[in-house]
Amino acid sequence: MLWFRNLIFYRFTPEPGFTPEHLEEALAGHPFRPCGSQELSTHGWSRPVKEMDEMLVFASQGFMLVNLLQEERILPASVIRDALADKVEAIEAEQSRKVYRKEKLQLKDEVVLDLLPRSFTRRKGTFALLMPQQGWIAVDASSHKRAEEVLNALREALGSLKVTLPMTQLSADKVMTGWLQGEAMPQGWSLADECELHDPMTEGARISIKGQDLLSEEIQAHLQAGMLAKRLALGWQDQLELVLHEDLSLHRVRLTEEFKEQVDADTPDEALAAYDADIARMGLEYSRLFPELLSAMGGEATPDH
Repeated sequence: MLWFRNLIFYRFTPEPGFTPEHLEEALAGHPFRPCGSQELSTHGWSRPVKEMDEMLVFASQGFMLVNLLQEERILPASVIRDALADKVEAIEAEQSRKVYRKEKLQLKDEVVLDLLPRSFTRRKGTFALLMPQQGWIAVDASSHKRAEEVLNALREALGSLKVTLPMTQLSADKVMTGWLQGEAMPQGWSLADECELHDPMTEGARISIKGQDLLSEEIQAHLQAGMLAKRLALGWQDQLELVLHEDLSLHRVRLTEEFKEQVDADTPDEALAAYDADIARMGLEYSRLFPELLSAMGGEATPDH
């Protein structure tokens, strides 16, 4: 099942003639390759599903799934530190002199260059779903930094990429705080049993709550004292469970048991047909989810709002 575990979503204005074939051609010019012996990391486009041979775009009903694959060398600071200490000790012993800071920095570079070819590597893929007809791009990332890396790689491949983070009329922390205080929630949304509260007047002051009734007197007391909700576990349309953060990123997104059973029952047995159904269903649900989330925050704000 391809459903994203995390969601950072952007408004997307595609160029005229934006098609899966156009995207495939663009990404093919920037394929993934492993790290060279002296490279700390590399990234490039890889097939989003292994059954696709070398195709870099899986398209279904206008939705396009892509995968940015990154490889990085694992070189722990402790390994570098120990190797540098050995090198400094050997020089001081052999040459009967002290090695000072400037020379140590030089030696550290030499140590890193020496260790890199022998280090292990790890790979991580980050999926993105492009929805040009609906005007969205969704990235399966828990941090904006990682999502921006995917967008930058798309921009590099395509030459340009018109995307913006949605802005809302109301701030998410105040809306979530209102829900915790009993304000009516939009139809289809429901509270779960987890939240994190921050004190805006005291840096670092926060309370994490899990497995409790979020409308309890204890939590209400914290809210009345001025604390704000920075993340909140929610249900949506009896289909998805998720944790909404104040920056509108969605974390730990998962299908409800009932919806998962329905999806599984409708999913074909053949692998590629199953992926095709997954992408289409995922795209259609996200196309409903994103506008409803923005509407819950008072609607989208214009850039100069």
